[in-house]
This record gives sequence, C-alpha cells and structure tokens, in this order.
Amino acid sequence: MALDAVFREQWGRVLATLVGILGDIEVAEDAAAEAFAVAAERWPRDGEPANPTGWLVTTARNRAIDHLRRQQVLAAKTKLLARDLETAPAGPTGAEAFVDGTATIPDERLELIFTCCHPALSLEAQVALTLRTLGGLSTEEIALAFLLPFETMSKRLTRAKHKIRDARIPFAVPPDHQLPDRLAAVLAVVYLIFNQGWGGGRVDLAAEAIHLGRALAGLMPDEPEALALLALMLLHDARRAARVRDGQVVPLDDQDRTLWDPRQIDEGRALLGRALARGRTGPYLVQAAIADLHLGQPRDWRSIALLYETLGRQTGSPIVELNRAIAVAELDGPAAGLAILDGLDLDHYRYFHSTRADLLRRAGRAAEARAAYRQALDLAQTEPERRFLASRLADCS
Repeated sequence: MALDAVFREQWGRVLATLVGILGDIEVAEDAAAEAFAVAAERWPRDGEPANPTGWLVTTARNRAIDHLRRQQVLAAKTKLLARDLETAPAGPTGAEAFVDGTATIPDERLELIFTCCHPALSLEAQVALTLRTLGGLSTEEIALAFLLPFETMSKRLTRAKHKIRDARIPFAVPPDHQLPDRLAAVLAVVYLIFNQGWGGGRVDLAAEAIHLGRALAGLMPDEPEALALLALMLLHDARRAARVRDGQVVPLDDQDRTLWDPRQIDEGRALLGRALARGRTGPYLVQAAIADLHLGQPRDWRSIALLYETLGRQTGSPIVELNRAIAVAELDGPAAGLAILDGLDLDHYRYFHSTRADLLRRAGRAAEARAAYRQALDLAQTEPERRFLASRLADCS
C-alpha cells in the first residue's frame, strides 16, 4: 500500500492511539507527522513493513518519548510514561494492538471525537479540531469548510488543543449521563467528515464516517438523531458507484440506478423508520427523509421543498436555503429559485455558483450562466467536478 494511501486510511487511527498513549493532542500530532516523514524516507529504500500502521504508531511513540525526555520541564511526565510502558501487561497495547491495520480497541477513534467535542470548547472549535485530528484534513481544508480565513482557523485549532491539554480533558467516551451534552458536536463532526469524503473525493473519509456512525448508533441506540445520521450517510453513499462516469460527475437524474447499492438503501430506510418511531424530529432526521425522497422517481419536489423549509427553520443555514432554492425552481421555475439565491451570502461556496449557473442557464441567461460556471470552476476541488462544469460551460458557449 502506498504511503499516501496509508496516511489517508490510517491517520485517524494512528493519532487516536497516540493520544491515548501520550495524553496530549499536539504532542501526538507532531509524533505522528514525524513518523510519516521517517516512513517516507525509509520505506522506498527498505520496503514497506508487514504491519504499516503498527510500525507508524511504534515509531511515533518512540520519537515522542525521546522528545519528552529532552524537555526537562516535562521530565516527570516522561518518567510516568516510561514507567507505564515498562509495567504494562504483556498483551497487545498501543501499536501492538494493530493486526493488519485493525485495532483491538473498537472505539479508540470515538474516544478521540468525544475528547475533541468536550463542552468546554465552542461548538465550532469542537468540530474543527476533530476534523483536523481524526479526518487528517489540513487547516486550509477546514477553513474552506467553515468559510473562514486560514489564519482564523489556525488560531482556533491551536487554542482548542491547548485548552484540552491545560484542562486535562480525559481521552475517553464520557459516562452515559454526559453523552447528550456532546451529541450535537459529535454528530456534526461525523457528518462533516462524510461530506469531505463525499464532495471532496476522499472516499476513505466517507467510509470512516459511516464506521463512526455505526459506532455512535450502537452507543446510543435510542437516540433518533444518531440513527438518522447513519441512515442519511448510507442513503447518500448507496449512490457512490453511479456518481462518476468517464471521469465526470453524473447528476442524480442521469445516474444508472442499477449501480446503486440496494442493501445500503434498505438499511438506511430501516434506520430512518426506527428514528421516526422515536417521535422526535431533529435536523438529521429531516435530512435523511429528504435523501430518501431523492431516491424516488419521479422526485416529490413539493415534499422536498417543505422539508427543506422545516430544516431551514431548525438550522438557519444558508446552505439549506440553497438546496430549498433548487426544489423551488423545480416547482415554480428557475426565476423563483434564483430569487432565493440572490439573498444568500455564499460567494465562497462552490455549489452556490454551480447551482446559480444551472438556474441561469435554464432561464435563458447564457452570459450570466457562463460567468457563474467559471466561478464554480475556480472553486471546484475534484477533477470529476471540473470536467462536469467545463462541459456545462461549453454547452452555454
């Protein structure tokens, strides 16, 4: 497996294990980065080890211990860490817990999420920090997701990591009575990780988010929003094989439905039914219901528009209004959708420009549509997106 593939697939697992061993997110991040740098130097020369992830964890742990020993101010912490390692039982722990890249501790990454999502941090800081640590996203990618400048997001991440360290926030899943206080942030994190994989071309992140969603649903089986989030991700991911054809994004109405995964659709709908039976309607339940309606043919645009209206009241999100504009345009024509878009401040959001371009094209405003497609092209993050937008731009020309 190439090193970049190991990074994409195992960064979160490696970092979660290191945080559990070292108890400090910044130290763990630095150690993990150093281990990957050593791997980039040695693996091409010496060959990839039989257990790449275990090698990375062991190397990172040893480097971290060396660094801590060189820092006299942390001498006590180093002695404690060394003593813990020397007196640990002979069974598999830390890096040795990995067999073929699979950890024997199933919820280590969930522990990292709950650590990052401590109520002592602001909700935005919780989400951003977990995206950085678990998803391995760069500060630039996270800043883009939040529509914030790089410098602002960098400072926010640093403050959050220092607060976890200084407040000695434990690396653990909290007791049952504390779970509801952290649920909103944890759900937001998992869904943002999924969206980065779904919209950003990182399929590994989408699979990681679904794995975490299953763990959350198992941890909180009576929480409708946990069930609904897993349903939402499964219903979207069921269409993954049909989303790209000949290197270009395929709109939903043009997708080959025989490529959709019927088992994931059935599982998602069953989870949606369980969430609905709980009698509480949260934003993930509404989104899962919308995702289910999008699988119908023809689509029930009136119900979709009404659900987006409900979701907009729940969240106040301009991106929800963007999606409602699409449904309204299907019901009342592109001019009605454009009227909604004109009131949104989403100039840095690529889907705003691609949606606006499509509605302008359908309204016969070709010159404005071309300008909007060019703006969307400038912001596109994957090659399939660029090819799709370039083809639409060429059609307008």
